[in-house]
Amino acid sequence: MLAPSNTLLRQLLVGVSLIFLAHTASAAPRAELIDFWLASDERSSRVIDHQAWQDFLDHYLVADDSGVNLLKYRDVSDADHQALKSYLNTLQAIDPRQYNRAQQMAYWINLYNALTVDIVLDAYPVKSILKIDGSFFSPGPWNKKTLKISNQKLSLNDIEHGILRPIWKDSRIHYAVNCASYSCPNLRATVYTAENVDDQLTLAAKDYINNPRGVAVDGKDLLLSKIFDWYQIDFGNNERELLNTLANYAAPELAERLRKHDGDIDYDYDWSLNEAK
Repeated sequence: MLAPSNTLLRQLLVGVSLIFLAHTASAAPRAELIDFWLASDERSSRVIDHQAWQDFLDHYLVADDSGVNLLKYRDVSDADHQALKSYLNTLQAIDPRQYNRAQQMAYWINLYNALTVDIVLDAYPVKSILKIDGSFFSPGPWNKKTLKISNQKLSLNDIEHGILRPIWKDSRIHYAVNCASYSCPNLRATVYTAENVDDQLTLAAKDYINNPRGVAVDGKDLLLSKIFDWYQIDFGNNERELLNTLANYAAPELAERLRKHDGDIDYDYDWSLNEAK
């Protein structure tokens, strides 16, 4: 039996690596509370200012005809990138435990999204966030302890899975945090605030579920975002409960289709950068 050529071996290794990378990227962390961040002050009327983040979005976020909000990464000036970093530093100087729950929720969502954009800009040009930092076994920047708040080092995963998901237990959070990828729910044009956070979350859910990258129907076939596979436990105990949850935010015709679906469900995700071309 002939030994495989070096070229064939390389092709096999690349193929195996890509399969493994895709599998690893799809491994969803569980929601596990970081107890330190559970405290809040519901008597507090203090407000966290997110205007700097709003200014950045006003300059660089564009709504694509497909219904996907895209970011003009290549156009971001050095000055505006530094202004974004200053905003992140300002948020890190805050102890969110001294604020009420609504202020906290807006704080953590805006912080997550602004940090994600900053990480991409630091690595730009890049075709996918999966290519930034991480390792062969854990692609992407989500586990890197990039932040320091109240003397606690935090990663993107800490914010999403150690704070947002376990404290609020609201499946709409998945429509709020943006992973800088085409299939991710939109990076919204309006920043989250204590006053608008509930309405924004509902709008984000409707935008995503009624867009083909969230839910796509073709005859008897149903294709959902991989988000609903990775985090099914947040949407229901099984696929039937998942579909009923999605139907609550779907347009009438789609809602009826979801509630009546009795076939297989496929899942997909596009990790290409959410960049305005």
